[in-house]
Amino acid sequence: MTHVTLDVQNIDCFYGDRQVLERINLSIQKGDFIGIVGPNGSGKSTFLKVISRTLKPKSGVVYLDGEDIQRLSPRFIARNLAVVPQETSIAFAFTALDIVLMGRSPYLGRFETEGYDDLSIAKAAMEKTNTWHLGERPITSLSGGEKQRVIIAQALAQEPCILLLDEPTSHLDINHQLEIMDLVKGLNGDGLTVISVFHDLNMAAEYCRSLVLLNQGKIDVLGPPEEVLTVENIKRVFNADVLVNRHPLTKKLYITLLPKLKKVSAVGSLKVHLICGDGTGALLMRELKNRNFWVSAGVLNVLDSDEEVANSLEIPIVAEAPFSGITDEAYRCNLDLIFQSDLVVVTNIPFGPGNIGNLHAAEEALNRGIPVILMEETEIGERDYTGGEAERMVKVLKEKGALVGRGLSEVLTLIERGAGEHRG
Repeated sequence: MTHVTLDVQNIDCFYGDRQVLERINLSIQKGDFIGIVGPNGSGKSTFLKVISRTLKPKSGVVYLDGEDIQRLSPRFIARNLAVVPQETSIAFAFTALDIVLMGRSPYLGRFETEGYDDLSIAKAAMEKTNTWHLGERPITSLSGGEKQRVIIAQALAQEPCILLLDEPTSHLDINHQLEIMDLVKGLNGDGLTVISVFHDLNMAAEYCRSLVLLNQGKIDVLGPPEEVLTVENIKRVFNADVLVNRHPLTKKLYITLLPKLKKVSAVGSLKVHLICGDGTGALLMRELKNRNFWVSAGVLNVLDSDEEVANSLEIPIVAEAPFSGITDEAYRCNLDLIFQSDLVVVTNIPFGPGNIGNLHAAEEALNRGIPVILMEETEIGERDYTGGEAERMVKVLKEKGALVGRGLSEVLTLIERGAGEHRG
């Protein structure tokens, strides 16, 4: 097993009568960066405790380079495996250097003090974590990000081959989160095996090579992020509706949480066409689908957040290439959907030369006798990037009878009123 750092075999773990881990099997290769994700109570932190021998499983074995971890000495384990907890409470004002030197304890005898080599190793760990300049500062005076980097330096001073982290950025602001994770990624690039619990799925997708998705104490899915963090898996395990895409710059997965909708009784089969974009139609789409309306949308650019939501809800749309204006063909296809509808809603979108054609399509709807509702959460003048043409067009729509709703609730009320008239 020279290429396997950790081998977890058939682990069952209990707290009293409650089973928290069941039949866990996982082989971790040297140099891996593995993220442990899952809902609260799924067993993530317990899994780390078992690996670090903090908690003894009821059954099963964890092997460290072929040796049963329960039979290894604490000193040997501390020299090979270091843990960075979710939060470290230190009541006494030890200096940052003192804290890091504590990581040398596995290499010292009972009454032995740190020597020159230990200080050199501690200094190297602090330089690697950019904390050497904090060496004489009391740990109690450091910021959250500084303190966490010192704790990581302490772990590195143990010279481990495996680093275990339990939600290492959970109490930090976004700047310090990225700072810590970039540091860990660099350590992993230098050959350190990293196993980390994550609460933030986007963070896990950004930094990990592989993910373990735990669900009720069992491994639900294991694999690269794109195989683990799917819409279906997240819905099943977290009971959350999300969009899963690749970031246009980093090419990594990113997950967008969609708000839960309150269940309502069906209102009717009114056909509603949305002229939206830039995320302004997402919630309305979901509300209308939840009320069993027939919904369509267009013209939307591919990769627009409204286009992504529409696809996730299986809403028929007219799509245009990213960052492109509305072509004649797309305009005609949009009119086809509009003319099949009973009502058109123009959401609170900004208008520029590329999408001004959508306002002309709304005018065509009114010319055909199809009601139009304008969602005006902000005045059109604040969203007009056409030199006044959009503002002029909206004035024309109002003169031709377009209704105005100042927000989502008003627009839904107008739509439901239209549904009542439609049924009548």
